[in-house]
Amino acid sequence: MPSGWDDAQLQSAEPVEALIYQARLVGEQETLVLWGGGNNSLKVQATDYAGRCVRAMFIKGSGSDMKTAQRRDFPAVRLEELLQLFDRDDMSDDEMVRYVRHTLLEPYAPRPSIETLLHAFIPAPAVLHTHADAILMLTNTRGREETVRACFGERLICIPYVRPGFKLAKMVGAAVRERPQAEGLVLMNHGLVTWGETPREAYERHIALVQEAEAFVARMLARGGCSTPLDSQADQDVTERRRRAAVIAPLLRGLLSTAQRVVLRFDDSSEVLDFLARVDAHTLAQAGAATPDHMLSIKRAPLWLPQPPRWDDTAVLREHIRTHLDAYSADCRRRFQAYYDPALLPETLANMVSDLPRVILMPGIGMWTSGRDARAATIAADIYRHTIAIMRGAQALGGYVSLDDRDAFHAEYWPLELYKLSLLPPERELSRRVALVTGAGSGIGEATALRLAAEGAHVAVTDINWEAACRVAERITQRYGAGRAIALRLDVTNESEVEEAFQRVCLMWGGLDVLVSNAGIAHAAPIVELSLRDWQRSFDVNATGHFLVGRAALRLMQAQGVGGSIVFNATKNVTAPGKDFGAYSASKAAEAQLCRIIAIEGGSFGVRANMVNPDAVFSTRLWSPELRAQRAQAQGIPAAEIERFYAGRNLLKTSVSAEDVAEAICWLASDRAAKTTGAMIPVDGGVREAFPR
Repeated sequence: MPSGWDDAQLQSAEPVEALIYQARLVGEQETLVLWGGGNNSLKVQATDYAGRCVRAMFIKGSGSDMKTAQRRDFPAVRLEELLQLFDRDDMSDDEMVRYVRHTLLEPYAPRPSIETLLHAFIPAPAVLHTHADAILMLTNTRGREETVRACFGERLICIPYVRPGFKLAKMVGAAVRERPQAEGLVLMNHGLVTWGETPREAYERHIALVQEAEAFVARMLARGGCSTPLDSQADQDVTERRRRAAVIAPLLRGLLSTAQRVVLRFDDSSEVLDFLARVDAHTLAQAGAATPDHMLSIKRAPLWLPQPPRWDDTAVLREHIRTHLDAYSADCRRRFQAYYDPALLPETLANMVSDLPRVILMPGIGMWTSGRDARAATIAADIYRHTIAIMRGAQALGGYVSLDDRDAFHAEYWPLELYKLSLLPPERELSRRVALVTGAGSGIGEATALRLAAEGAHVAVTDINWEAACRVAERITQRYGAGRAIALRLDVTNESEVEEAFQRVCLMWGGLDVLVSNAGIAHAAPIVELSLRDWQRSFDVNATGHFLVGRAALRLMQAQGVGGSIVFNATKNVTAPGKDFGAYSASKAAEAQLCRIIAIEGGSFGVRANMVNPDAVFSTRLWSPELRAQRAQAQGIPAAEIERFYAGRNLLKTSVSAEDVAEAICWLASDRAAKTTGAMIPVDGGVREAFPR
């Protein structure tokens, strides 16, 4: 890990700019910090609200991410008022938080890092703290202090594990004062702290020490510190492995979604599979997290889920998963009952945070991580992959160990860490939901995909035009974040493509909550001129296509066991067929009848099926220039007048947009329509002859 410092990259010469640059530089290195981990600070002269010059410390705010650090993420606190606390004997977490809040130069600034006092008590101007993988490999061994000394000699201060707070801050401050020449400080099971006169000096000292640790671990690994893989898990066919993972995913997601739905992320990368193949993998996995900071995302330990006795029976698979989940939950409850102390935890934590795992490991298959959305599941996956690397290194250095059960419990239930959850943005109506939209590359499908995403859904954007699907998916991810959409090429008339698309969704997010079956074609011709080929093509797309995706969704939702919503885009022609639209009207009527049957058969396991009947939505591909010209000719009007003509024939004298239809679909997909199934919703401005009967 070479130093990446480049003064030319600084935005200005202001000292705080160097602190922000240091944070971003560190945040780019996943082997130093992950997703909000670590913190840094800088002591400077600043001006308070009254224009007075005071000694202040800028420090990373609680929950902010170094990778995306901005000026607003570094609240300033009055340093002299913090230093007065050094002579105190003790201070509770609540007292500490209130005190630090009162020292803010700006009262409405973000809450400073929970380690503000630790930074304040170190005399140097610039302080940097990370959870570097290589350092955790040293501190999470049975020999801890001896391992650190074997790497660094006596150059670093070693502090035994103490949960962050006043006690740890005072221990650190006293140790640094006793050994002012030390190059840095190692917090057992926690990470590395370095300091300097400037952010650059603290950073480059940090990088140099991490490099030494990396080299030390590499030498030990080269001596053969790895376990022998299990032969039974080696070289499994990737296609079969992912097929099995896609079968497990909806069952697992359903059982994890007892209180609220979760989104899953599947990972069968080589580092995960290699770890799961170790003879000591189960023991290592149950040892605990690499650092308490990670427990908010991955809990103390993952669920170890052995492969099932058979793969061809859904009931057997579900019971296999349920049995191991129940055992995991029972263990969580046992730990809670053993270590919960009302004197140490507030009444708000008198109940368990959760007894469900965030990481699930299955040897020979891979790893699932869960969260409220794709971002949370990705954070858990990233952290656990780094935990795997840390366990591998620590095992080679004498044996991986984590916190004992009591310390792990109080780290997991630490109110100051749980506070970060309150900083998450509020959830939207379709948050935690997974949707698949067919024909989503343009028109109603595109508008629907964007509308569902705006309400928080994760969206599989499918279309026979893959480039168009990619464009829509890219709009969603740019607006709402990575992992919120995928683009899939899908011909809804091709059974194997449909099955593959649903498998991809299972591997991406764990299951499905909403299907919008939208893809369709409109061929116009009088019956006497209609070819058998065009008739059959209409039924292939407008009836069979809806059957194939509807069947796949119904099977998946039934396996998942948490209900779901299927919305078919039908047409006004279902109830009011039009001249020259025989193939379109008949095939769409078949689609409507199919929707009713799905409503009947899906109701017993909570799946709703409804349809929308739009009319004259000219932004769709159905209304090609040729069709516009043909319909204009049939009505005896110029082609340029066709949109005005259709708007004039409905009761509201209005045009209907793709976004209007998407709004109705979004309502049917949401819990606002939880008691509605088998319904037909016109979105046509009021075509009297098309009123549902």
